[in-house]
Amino acid sequence: MIAIVAGTGALPSALVSALMEQGARPLICAIAGFEPTVPAELERIDFRLETLGTLLETLKTKGVTDVCFAGAVRRPEVDPAAIDALTLPLVPRIQQALQPGDDSALRTIIGIFEEHGLTVRAAHDIAPDLLPPHGVLTNASLTENAETDAAFAASHVADMGRRDVGQACVVLNGALIAEEGPDGTDAMIRSLTSEGILFKAPKPDQDRRIDLPVIGPDTAQNAADAGLGGIVIEADGVMVMHLPSVLDILNQNGMFLWVRNT
Repeated sequence: MIAIVAGTGALPSALVSALMEQGARPLICAIAGFEPTVPAELERIDFRLETLGTLLETLKTKGVTDVCFAGAVRRPEVDPAAIDALTLPLVPRIQQALQPGDDSALRTIIGIFEEHGLTVRAAHDIAPDLLPPHGVLTNASLTENAETDAAFAASHVADMGRRDVGQACVVLNGALIAEEGPDGTDAMIRSLTSEGILFKAPKPDQDRRIDLPVIGPDTAQNAADAGLGGIVIEADGVMVMHLPSVLDILNQNGMFLWVRNT
């Protein structure tokens, strides 16, 4: 049996659909404060970080063998008074996970789940169609300087990843226009006052079972509204939600989507 630890956004629902098409009925683990959009008829456990130990024991009792993390979450505030007895031994690890740096936090959480006998599966292993085919997928071709801008952006995003600060940036004519902050890619795009291309990729050496970058129709529409020339994503490193809708938006606005194979 598989459980989905679900945050916000469209990814949990997409995984539920993929699993149910495969004949599986996932258990939903909903993190307090991050309401997932999933079918109401599925069995659901609501939990807090302060009760993580109890959740892990409950999953074992219910026969869960696999777990997939899906959806956006932010570091929650922890109430020391709400920590239960089964979570108490995990407190030093949880405190470590709450320190700045997404990648180290995620590695800590993965380690805790694995030590409790659970196999952590990647979203794109469950739903392979989330990883689009390589190449330029839109009607529009690459704009002038797109290849050199993409190479520059890839180098910059790799540096951002080593600093564990984000997975996307906007570049124009070899110059950095903006980089992703804690509020995410769409917030970065909405703040733009100039043109460019959006580039998105995972962090170097990232554990790709969790927090793989995602774009979707909202990202495409925000990029179009900002006047960007196109979107470049790393091949096999960025998931695309509702790819046909993304392509429709970009085609209507004369923009390109390049799934760049490095």
